[in-house]
Amino acid sequence: MADPTKTPSTPAPPKRASLRERTRAAMRAEVSDVAFRLFAEQGFENTTVEQIAAAAGLSRTTFFRYFGTKEEVVLGRVGEYGRQVADALAARPADESPWYALRRAFDVITEAGPGRPGSPADMVRLLSQACVLMTRHWEKTQGWHSMIAPEVARRLGESAGPVTDMRANALTAAAISCLDAATDAWIATGGTASLSDLADQAMGCLHETGHTPE
Repeated sequence: MADPTKTPSTPAPPKRASLRERTRAAMRAEVSDVAFRLFAEQGFENTTVEQIAAAAGLSRTTFFRYFGTKEEVVLGRVGEYGRQVADALAARPADESPWYALRRAFDVITEAGPGRPGSPADMVRLLSQACVLMTRHWEKTQGWHSMIAPEVARRLGESAGPVTDMRANALTAAAISCLDAATDAWIATGGTASLSDLADQAMGCLHETGHTPE
C-alpha cells in the first residue's frame, strides 16, 4: 500500500539537448540542404565534397566534422524520415488496424513531393542514381524496423511475448517492403506516377488476400 504521507513523485521532464548539440544539428541541416540543392542541379556523382563545403561556406575539413562522407548526407535524411514515419504511426487513431495505420504513416513520404532540398521525391531520385546509395539505403531502412515494430505490437492489442513480437515484425517488414516496391515502380515511371497511389496498390495486394489483420 502506498504511504499517504508521501507526495507522489513528478516524472522528470525530458532532457533538453545542449546548446552545442542544437548548434550541431542546425549546421548539419543547413549543410544537408545545400548538398541536396547541388545534387538536384548537378547529380549526385558529379557533386564533390569540396563543392558542398564551398557552397555552405565551410572548409573541407569542417564538412567532415558534420558528415563522414557525401553519402552520409543523403542517408542521414533517410534516417530522419524513418523517425517521422514512426512518430506518424504513433499519432494515428487507436482504433485503426495496424496495417491501415502503417499505410497512413507512410504519407509523410508518399505525399511529400519535390519542392525543398532533400524532399522524399528528390531523395528517391538520388538513390536511383547511385548503386552504393541504394545498397546503404536498404540497410538504413532496416533501421526503421526497430522504430516502427514496437508501435505495431502495441496496436495488435495482445499480451507481450514472442508471438506478438513475431507478428509485429512480420507486418513491419511487409509494409517496408511494400513501400520499397512502390518506390521502385515510381522510379521506373520516371516519377510520373503517383507514389501515394503506388503505395496503396502495393499494400493493397496483401490486404486483399487477407494476409493482414483487420
